[in-house]
Amino acid sequence: MSGITLALSKGRIFEETLPLLAAAGIVPTDNPESSRKLIIGTNRPDVRLVIVRATDTPTYVQHGAADLGIAGKDVLLEHGSEGLYQPLDLNIAKCRMSVAVRAGFDYQDAVRRGARIRVATKYTTVARDHFAAKGVHVDLIKLYGSMELAPLVGLADAIVDLVSTGGTLRANNLHEVEEIMPISSRLIVNQASLKLKRELLQPVIEAFAGAIKP
Repeated sequence: MSGITLALSKGRIFEETLPLLAAAGIVPTDNPESSRKLIIGTNRPDVRLVIVRATDTPTYVQHGAADLGIAGKDVLLEHGSEGLYQPLDLNIAKCRMSVAVRAGFDYQDAVRRGARIRVATKYTTVARDHFAAKGVHVDLIKLYGSMELAPLVGLADAIVDLVSTGGTLRANNLHEVEEIMPISSRLIVNQASLKLKRELLQPVIEAFAGAIKP
């Protein structure tokens, strides 16, 4: 395809990307929440959207199946960003990566004593780096589903997960004990596409840059 392909995931990222697309003069012809289509056209014949899982966005862009995409910093840190150009922090889908424990578990005391802490997370790379930098000994348990369950059934002492309002933690009798980093979504671009399709991509990148809210 001589036009450009943008990889997006459903949900919050898609919704918060719509104003940025509009600023670039791009309007999707379908809503992925109600459509079963995985490739969505736009009002521009040279631009199409592909709807992928959030964790797959960097892979599609890295291998050139999409020219650009929007992915959370959490996904990029876990996936690795080799071969990806990251020109913009879009300031959307904002949340934080945090450590949380069940009520009654004294995290600070466990850290002070040098205890080995069992941590459940799907962000094993981020968690490993964070605890290594603090000199905390951990056993990482990789999970893909609801992290909050792990401390409640004794699988883990703590979790590392994304937190937005903290409502899910509170509902499950967990509380945040440490923020690892703020998270937001980034524009990522295939490096080869940037060279070969610069005339098409540059105006879109610039329109996105102009529409970012502080």
